[in-house]
Amino acid sequence: MKYTQLGRTGLTVGRLCLGTMNFGPETDEKEAFKIMDAALDAGINFFDTANVYGWGENAGRTEEIVGNWFAQGSGRRERTVLATKVYGEMPGYDGPNQRGGLSAYKIRRHLEASLERLKTDHVELYQMHHIDTSVTWDELWEAFEVQVYKGAIGYVGSSNFAGWHIAKAQEAAKARRFLGLVSEQHKFSLLNRLPELEVLPAAQDYGLGVIAWSPLDGGILGNALKPSPGSRRTARQQERIEKLRPQLTAFSELCADLGESEANVALAWTLTFPAMTAPIIGPRTLQQFEDTLRVTEIELSEDVLRRLDEIFPGPGGPAPKAYAW
Repeated sequence: MKYTQLGRTGLTVGRLCLGTMNFGPETDEKEAFKIMDAALDAGINFFDTANVYGWGENAGRTEEIVGNWFAQGSGRRERTVLATKVYGEMPGYDGPNQRGGLSAYKIRRHLEASLERLKTDHVELYQMHHIDTSVTWDELWEAFEVQVYKGAIGYVGSSNFAGWHIAKAQEAAKARRFLGLVSEQHKFSLLNRLPELEVLPAAQDYGLGVIAWSPLDGGILGNALKPSPGSRRTARQQERIEKLRPQLTAFSELCADLGESEANVALAWTLTFPAMTAPIIGPRTLQQFEDTLRVTEIELSEDVLRRLDEIFPGPGGPAPKAYAW
């Protein structure tokens, strides 16, 4: 495994981040344990989860699985850089404050609940799962400062922020002499290159590490034209695949020429951006996990990158050059 720093921090993380969203809904606890053990054995130390994973009435189940894995001991928790999130609606408590959003009240209560499920007293990275523009940055930064000073969280991250949200957050933190955001987790892939316009440049300028979620665009960039046995697709997914068939066919041919899987090329492409810390891999099975391990060894030449730009055109460069002279 190759490693890098998380944004401008001194925290070292692997160039692949293990996403746990499938643990519970798609992957049972036994298989999830095998995947997490294999991740540590392979040198992947960066794990990402969220309080809402498990979804609906089962929200929190994914954190419970991760916590049960930590409880097995053998240094699992000590070797893991753990990230979770806050924003979503959690069932069973909070009364009128149950709706999705952020507040000092929610940050405190939901962090305490996450730590209990995760069977730990701290997380290295606590991320806002979405922006809540109805809450002031003074309230949010004070709430996060308290948890940092208590040692319950190491760093604060964001997810699904626009470039200008990152700028506002960092300027507000600077005024308080607080570190502010250290990472932005954002949807980014060959099929979703809009973040190149402003989010990636803003993150790089402010020293945030970018963590790409859905780097395979829901699996469409992972051999979509030759689905594995037992794979399930909605009618909407199939319709999108048919619309993208010319691009996916050209991509498949390019990957075949390289002797690499489509999924691994798509993941390796994300790592070519200077702001990128790691793409999130979300395996449902141990085999899927093992298939991704050579991603950090793949070197994409300038010719290959130009071909990928031809197949999957980006927004035309960072702002404002993409829409101005």
